[in-house]
Amino acid sequence: MEAAESTPSAAKPFRVLCLDGGGMRGIYTAAFLDRLLDQYRRIRGVEHLDLGRGFDLIAGTSTGAIIACAAAIGRPMSDLVKLYRDWGGRIFPERITESKGRLLARIAQGGNIVRAGDAALRKALSVELGDITMLDVYRKRGISLSIPTVAMSTHRAWVFKKTKTSGVRDDNYKLVDVCLASSAAPIYRSLAAIKNPDSKHEQIEVFADGGLWANNPVMVGMLDALMNAENEQPIEIFSLGTCSRPEGEEISQNKVHRSMLQWKLGADVAPLSITAQEFAFDNMARMFANVLSKCGREVHHVRFPQQKIPASKLEYLGLDDSRPEAMNALMSQASTDADMVKSACDDIRNPQGQLIHNLMMSLPTMPETGVPKEHFE
Repeated sequence: MEAAESTPSAAKPFRVLCLDGGGMRGIYTAAFLDRLLDQYRRIRGVEHLDLGRGFDLIAGTSTGAIIACAAAIGRPMSDLVKLYRDWGGRIFPERITESKGRLLARIAQGGNIVRAGDAALRKALSVELGDITMLDVYRKRGISLSIPTVAMSTHRAWVFKKTKTSGVRDDNYKLVDVCLASSAAPIYRSLAAIKNPDSKHEQIEVFADGGLWANNPVMVGMLDALMNAENEQPIEIFSLGTCSRPEGEEISQNKVHRSMLQWKLGADVAPLSITAQEFAFDNMARMFANVLSKCGREVHHVRFPQQKIPASKLEYLGLDDSRPEAMNALMSQASTDADMVKSACDDIRNPQGQLIHNLMMSLPTMPETGVPKEHFE
């Protein structure tokens, strides 16, 4: 079954879901969505809500790519929470800490650590996503995907995508491989060596984490929406972060000469990049949406949640922090934030809350166990 052409209508916007990267903080994203979906499931009196089918396009980077692909094939968000809980400690078996002794040990043992993490992530993804391809999702579910990564052969941005206008280049890539490519964070994880499914010569391509350039993939999602939505169709973009910490630091002049150890072998660069990108792309997306709307193209951008993180949670926001207490803290914060968003949805004077409310009330239903994998055969 080919994906149906979308019908332009003010009552049927072209909807996009954009999910940030953030390593183990992906459990926050999954738990947040699970909590919000469950509240609306109970309000509507149905078995379960199919998040993926609520969107025409889903974009996700790194850990967000994993959640994006799972939503696209109809997996319950509770399954993703379980994936992080069950596999997180094997994907990130050792944290990059402040201890200079442990940092030096990481230099010697790092290859073995990331190799073990790579094997664990591939196994976890295979269990959850099976052999489903990009084309399978588009044909069987009518959902387009855009997954940022970096092609190491050229050191250039690369987006695995299957949309109405994307052609056939990425059709046969398995979601497992696409997620590995998008989440291959340097220092934290292995690079991803992916077999080109259309090559007759066993061609292997190597990719690095899409978070290097599009950790917040909202601009990727907005561009693909403009390319694929009908001319008069309004666009609604829902962008979700990963419980980013309030960043910033006062640095004296004599403290600017940081060594590799003081940057934790480069591991402290990743959170800096994530925070800078999240702020920059969120603001660019809002500005573009405003300009496009003034030009006659109706575009709405919703970034949620927007609550400040309490100080008690700050120690648990490491990208590779797979400790049970860290996961529990992120899940607790996700529950609190989902409740705050639901309050915004209940306020008829809150335009962004109403966009989320309308989305949730329009989601199709599905069985509690999700869409069977046989659906893609």
